[in-house]
Amino acid sequence: MQEPYEKADLDEAVETLRRGGIILYPTDTVWGIGCDATNEEAVRRIYDLKRREDSKSMLVLVSDTLQVERLVREVPEVAFDLMDLSVRPITIIYSGASGVAPSLLGEGSSLGIRRTEELFSSALCKRLRRPIVSTSANISGEPTPLFFSGISPEIVSGVDYVVRYRREDETPREPSQIIKLGPTGEVEVLRP
Repeated sequence: MQEPYEKADLDEAVETLRRGGIILYPTDTVWGIGCDATNEEAVRRIYDLKRREDSKSMLVLVSDTLQVERLVREVPEVAFDLMDLSVRPITIIYSGASGVAPSLLGEGSSLGIRRTEELFSSALCKRLRRPIVSTSANISGEPTPLFFSGISPEIVSGVDYVVRYRREDETPREPSQIIKLGPTGEVEVLRP
């Protein structure tokens, strides 16, 4: 099957991530700033670029549930149902996570993880074989740009690679739902 993005675009994004760089890329919600989620130095660069407080954690994207299971000690059974049945992107905050840069973990080793089904970001996760940081492409406190055209020049020039795929796309996209799961599967809706 022919992919809608250029292979060279994906190759360059993956190589940038492998070298410890940060990228600007389309996701299943809005455009995101990303890096290899296991690379603490790259994660710090994103915090600096966004002028974001360390206490505000960032989520990671994965391509499948196996990647979730590698990151979370015990994935509550309800998480699989939530991922499979959700009609829009869903970020699930798990406790007991590991295997990522320490600055991505919140209280109780919590980590927000979203399984992406968007073609480019999913392919990126598969090729890198690691989770990828995904945080909105804006300076902290400023509005989240809904399309590539709304991203500030400071963000665009502050990354190592800007993906070409979907730059012209202005299809409205919703932010993800955010659900926090307790260790025994209690569900708390943080953003419906």
